[in-house]
Amino acid sequence: MTAPLMVDAQQVHKSFGVNEVLKGIDFQVAPGQVICLLGPSGSGKSTFLRCINHLEKINAGRLYVDGELVGYRQVGDKLHELPEKEVARKRTEIGMVFQHFNLFPHMTALGNIMEAPTRVKGEPKDDVRARAMDLLAKVGLADRARAYPRQLSGGQQQRVAIARALAMRPKLMLFDEPTSALDPELVGDVLAVMRDLARSGMTMIVVTHEIGFAREVADTVVFMDGGVVVESGPPSEVISNPQHTRTQAFLSQVL
Repeated sequence: MTAPLMVDAQQVHKSFGVNEVLKGIDFQVAPGQVICLLGPSGSGKSTFLRCINHLEKINAGRLYVDGELVGYRQVGDKLHELPEKEVARKRTEIGMVFQHFNLFPHMTALGNIMEAPTRVKGEPKDDVRARAMDLLAKVGLADRARAYPRQLSGGQQQRVAIARALAMRPKLMLFDEPTSALDPELVGDVLAVMRDLARSGMTMIVVTHEIGFAREVADTVVFMDGGVVVESGPPSEVISNPQHTRTQAFLSQVL
């Protein structure tokens, strides 16, 4: 029996008022795959990412993570929205890293990483502390455990944010342009952490403008524009030899 897809989006639609942002997205991610989403601002990439962990509710279609409907249960042919508590519990299985680091300013790097596993999952503090220190070492910040966010560079804060997401032992990691708010010289350290994570077998969906990273790390590159998937395939095809004129025009501006 084959393992279920980690993400299976079937004709996903999302509107904000009269503005239809996602216009029928079909999208599959197998366990262990790294997918990079490319496209211009406003193409629906970040909205789609937020739908995957039910930060946004879809208006039509079906969205599954690891074989389970996101945000709903199906009875017959009807969908029933899950209680918020159940949604929150399932959300703990999906790590998300945003453009802005959203660290708690009054907590140290170590405290930020320990907060959710101890408070949300009720795990023993000593176990969580050991795991948090391992994660800080993994992102190259073992010596900054007691530093507060204001004492860290943007790149360091983003690496703490990645460690914080990993502390919940997620089955899927979502990255929403994690380097776009960073000074250029700080981008490399964050991408290095993400590269290591990809090599470890973590399933990842990354919204990014870092074309070199996508070319190197992605199993599949998906180009979105106007709320639809325009083109998808291996980086060697989509980035190096795009077939669609819209993809060609976009890449000619960013490469």
